Amino acid sequence: MDMKLSTVTLAVSLLCSQGNAGETQLLWGDTHLHTNLSPDAFIKGNTTATPDDSFNFAKGAPVIDANSRAKITIDTPLDFLVVTDHAEYVGIPKMIWGGDERLMKTKEGKRFAKMIKDGRGTQVFVDLLGTVNANKPYEALNSNEIRKSVWSDSVAAAERHNDPGKFTAFIGWEWSSIPQGQNLHRIVFTPQGGDVANKFIPFSAFDSDIETDFWNWLDKTSKETGADFVAIPHNGNISNGLMFPLTDRAGNPITKKYAKQRMRWEQVIEMTQIKGDSETHPVLSPDDEFADFETFAHLLKTDDSAIADRGKAPVGSYTRSGLKRGLELENKIGVNPFKYGMIGATDSHAGYSSAEENNFWGKFSQDSIPDNKKDIDLLPGIYGWDMSASGLSAVWAKENTRQSITDAFKRREVYGTSGPRIGLRFFGGFNFKQADANAKDISTIGYKQGVPMGGDLTVAPNGKAPSFLLHAVKDPKDANLDRVQIVKGWLDAQGNSQEKVFDVVWSNNRKVGSNGKLPPVGNTVDLKTGLYTNSIGASQLSTVWKDPEFDVSQKAFYYARVLQIPTPRNSTYDAIALGIAPKETGHSVLIQERAYSSPIWYTPSK
Repeated sequence: MDMKLSTVTLAVSLLCSQGNAGETQLLWGDTHLHTNLSPDAFIKGNTTATPDDSFNFAKGAPVIDANSRAKITIDTPLDFLVVTDHAEYVGIPKMIWGGDERLMKTKEGKRFAKMIKDGRGTQVFVDLLGTVNANKPYEALNSNEIRKSVWSDSVAAAERHNDPGKFTAFIGWEWSSIPQGQNLHRIVFTPQGGDVANKFIPFSAFDSDIETDFWNWLDKTSKETGADFVAIPHNGNISNGLMFPLTDRAGNPITKKYAKQRMRWEQVIEMTQIKGDSETHPVLSPDDEFADFETFAHLLKTDDSAIADRGKAPVGSYTRSGLKRGLELENKIGVNPFKYGMIGATDSHAGYSSAEENNFWGKFSQDSIPDNKKDIDLLPGIYGWDMSASGLSAVWAKENTRQSITDAFKRREVYGTSGPRIGLRFFGGFNFKQADANAKDISTIGYKQGVPMGGDLTVAPNGKAPSFLLHAVKDPKDANLDRVQIVKGWLDAQGNSQEKVFDVVWSNNRKVGSNGKLPPVGNTVDLKTGLYTNSIGASQLSTVWKDPEFDVSQKAFYYARVLQIPTPRNSTYDAIALGIAPKETGHSVLIQERAYSSPIWYTPSK
């Protein structure tokens, strides 16, 4: 047996040990996946990948790529999946293509059918997206009859694939509010089954593209049907500052009512996905040497204004700034409207949860093959190599069921990665000792003496600084770990938010330099082959870290960020296969994949 692999396997088993009733197991999934029922997915080449295909791929079965017609599989199956087709025009292009009689009787249906037949499918996409941006639907394509029919089929697919204890298939959709190309989308899923889900039709941006109206619908529908919901904001990096606002959409200051309603339904946020990483930006975090990771400088517009300025970064677009802004608002109104846990998800529109750099099947089916990634624009100025092979959700749940996974989301005991399955435990308390980091059962100690990721610490005993117990383990099939950092945000004496990144444990016995920085871990990648070795880095890292700058009077949050050693980006693998220089893709040749824990918050006594 490979000793390195056996060590990792043992470490993962310790992470997931279940010694008492409070223990949990680590489950991996994707909460954001589109099939050929999503209009943009179908028009951009995914004419064949159905919800059944998506669930089968997630479970490890071979499927057919819609573009290349190649047989593809996921390297490691998932534990759960949410199929989240857009509620707006759901199923419409597919039905037009198939000559659905109801649509062929309409003026719009006939026109779009001719455009598709004439090879102008992209223009159909631009036309439909324009009506979503403007919130002015073609009413003939937005009837409740069609929406209900397609929804029932989606519900039935999830019911067919849900296998409690083995694989969880959630019922869900995407509410696609996108005013003037500024992304405010929310993913929605329910732990209930088809008997409840078939009592409602998913709320769409055509019903309203205002967040408070969306939350009001969740309130109302929950009371009327018994359905519970988890709503997940995604892609804050392309919200143009609207994801973490200081005012509501009417321009009024954020109120306690707004904050409470938002936090009732939105416990987690999508930190990373195919359209880039939303943790932070070098403009917002100039002292963070790892801030420029998979930066996506675009908006979802249908003209050249889709290309954003990489030198600008609205504060309200990025999660770290949103967490800091949440502390500031809590100081003013008494409730934190942005108290989010963190996850990753793909947002694949190719039908398949693909987040592996060397096995990436693109954003759309059009860019699922390397030859198309340079020349086919997905939107003006946006090409296949602009897409990240990211991300995944990790959940600490008591069992693999709809309700247990939902409970983990509700308590924010979840984290996100950019693709690799990095195991991560993160606990906060006031009594952890360094020896706890080497214990045989870290999780039991963590639950007994502190709170897990997503939790709250209050009233530091005798002014004692909080300590954090963490344990990170490499993906057994992926690269070693470089380091683990803790990101702290806090309010200073003037009520202004601050941030700092601490290196807390690292590999290879490196020493912090005179500049206060830890030297790079190194690089083993062979750019001729894309191969790398795990001769640097560590298979696992653990420590107990105490905040050396703690102020008992200051509100604060802490989250862990785990970095891998450098490995090739998905575009580099494509370049090697195509026989071109990796720099010709216009993107970083190497990346350091990562995991983000949900924060732990500290709130001083009143």
